[in-house]
Amino acid sequence: MISIIIPAHKEKSNLIQLVTYLGDMDNSGSYEIIIAQSPDCCEDIAKIANGTSVRLVKCEKKGRACQMNEGAEHAKGEIVAFLHADVRPPKDFLSNIESALATGFDAGFFSYKFDKDNFWLGINAFFTAKDGLFTGGGDQCLFIRKSVFSKLGGFDAKQVLMEDFEFFKRMKKNKIPYTIIKNDLVVSARKYESNSYLRVNLSNLLLVMLFKLGYPSQKLRFLHDKLLRTPYNG
Repeated sequence: MISIIIPAHKEKSNLIQLVTYLGDMDNSGSYEIIIAQSPDCCEDIAKIANGTSVRLVKCEKKGRACQMNEGAEHAKGEIVAFLHADVRPPKDFLSNIESALATGFDAGFFSYKFDKDNFWLGINAFFTAKDGLFTGGGDQCLFIRKSVFSKLGGFDAKQVLMEDFEFFKRMKKNKIPYTIIKNDLVVSARKYESNSYLRVNLSNLLLVMLFKLGYPSQKLRFLHDKLLRTPYNG
């Protein structure tokens, strides 16, 4: 079974759309959907979890790393996949995951494209199919064997920003075999629309470089919030 874990905070509208979308996917295997809700989120999303394959976990601790860890603790599947609420996977992404792990990989990511047709965004999307500086970002939907995820200790709860890159760093250090599946997810371009292409790219580059230089995560969060406006779809 594959457990799809969705960290949620102020994303009610996107969650409704995503859960409906996942229910219409072409899949031959079993799966479950776990919505890991932030403890400080006051939205009523309980009604979303009204199907047999959807479970709502009201998390005890704040932060996306904590939400995803708590979601994984409740997961029944041997494989966990971490999906953002504003990302739409390809219809066959479950079978893609199963095929990748059946061929000897323990983890992986997906390439992606944006939901807006834009030349500059297309350049960004092109590089998600390559293994490089920005590999491991949350929008790429990390999937991993649950046993391997647990062995690595899950996401670092103290990493309040870029928890995905920090986990990927430990994956590489421990030589976990991974792949990038070239079957595009569709990622929302709302951050670019709320800021600008140049502002988002320069901010992301700065944040990644500071992270790699060991800049404290709390300061990274403060800097991120100063540089970028974060839109929600509540």
